[in-house]
Amino acid sequence: MIEDKDTTPAEKDGKYEFLMHYSGREVPCKVEKNQNKLNVHIEDNIQAELTIQQDGCILQTGGSELPDSAIDYIKKRILG
Repeated sequence: MIEDKDTTPAEKDGKYEFLMHYSGREVPCKVEKNQNKLNVHIEDNIQAELTIQQDGCILQTGGSELPDSAIDYIKKRILG
């Protein structure tokens, strides 16, 4: 049996831009949310992929290693 992929827009899908405190300074952060994936670009030189788990937790699944505080901040900005 072939399962259909869920391609309907998930809640709050889209592009987000904001400033965040990273490495002792305020830097621009761009996040693109698509379903349960967050593609993060910080200051045009740091990229990471985060995955939203079923229970609402966010795990880093690729890219540059982000500190837990940065992941928590991104989660609050995107998911509330």
